[in-house]
Amino acid sequence: MQKSNPIVLSSLVKTFPNGLVALDGVNLEIQEGEIFALLGPNGAGKTTLINIICGLSTKTSGDVKVDGLDIERHFREVRQLIGLVPQELYTDMFETVWDTVCFSRGLFGLPKDSPLVEKILNDLSLWSKRQEIMKNLSGGMKRRVLIAKALAHEPRILFLDEPTAGVDVELRQDMWELIRSYKKQKVTIILTTHFIDEAETLADRVGVINQGKLILVEDKISLMTKLGKKTLVIYLEERINKTANVISRFNLDVKNDGLELEYTFDENEEGTAISDLIRALAAEGIHFKTLETKKSSLEEIFLDLVVKKK
Repeated sequence: MQKSNPIVLSSLVKTFPNGLVALDGVNLEIQEGEIFALLGPNGAGKTTLINIICGLSTKTSGDVKVDGLDIERHFREVRQLIGLVPQELYTDMFETVWDTVCFSRGLFGLPKDSPLVEKILNDLSLWSKRQEIMKNLSGGMKRRVLIAKALAHEPRILFLDEPTAGVDVELRQDMWELIRSYKKQKVTIILTTHFIDEAETLADRVGVINQGKLILVEDKISLMTKLGKKTLVIYLEERINKTANVISRFNLDVKNDGLELEYTFDENEEGTAISDLIRALAAEGIHFKTLETKKSSLEEIFLDLVVKKK
């Protein structure tokens, strides 16, 4: 018998008392063992969606199942499956790092496991801080402790809501490696982030949410292939006459005071598009020194999608 996806959302709606529709009929299935990046501007509904799945907020209508279990009828079983790293840095400021993480494990009725806690703290570069009081830690260290707390009860599903906000570049890289290591252990990971390079680096699939609607869910590679554009940058030997026919014919952008041209085209048209343009340039006596191609990033695709859906 085929196992169901760990998370299944059907027609999920959340309306606040003031009439704000935070989630508007969201349908989504998260696959086992994948890293799913949920992208969207501030107020799009990302955190609301996470809070409902984790039992921190109630839905208005629709169905939410985690590992085949209804989140309301089987709250305790569902919560045991989930680890959550929230945006907010809240925890007992007068506890030590060690006690904070051990207490989080105890909340789920699990026995003490000092070797596991030690491993988690080492993985997050927290071992040397294990006896430090929480209030004495930097913001980046506190965020690492939140991740350690979320991992203490060995969840099969991990929510990371802006996990690297406020941390330095080196720590971001360490966290990325940690996230990859849990994926290898078949942990299902749902990531929200404002760092598009984070999604581009880590995610298997990407969902884009805007104004409470899930406007796209796509495999990351196929998304970038399907919606990504390529840009050909042409470095000219002399400044181009801005009335040249080739500019309007190929919709070229003139840059650097007429010394550069940029041509945007679909990736699957690359060979024909560039050949046609080069022939047109030669026909008008326009000579270039070199060519360079650049591919759209996930950030550019995301911004384009959000703007189009407004």
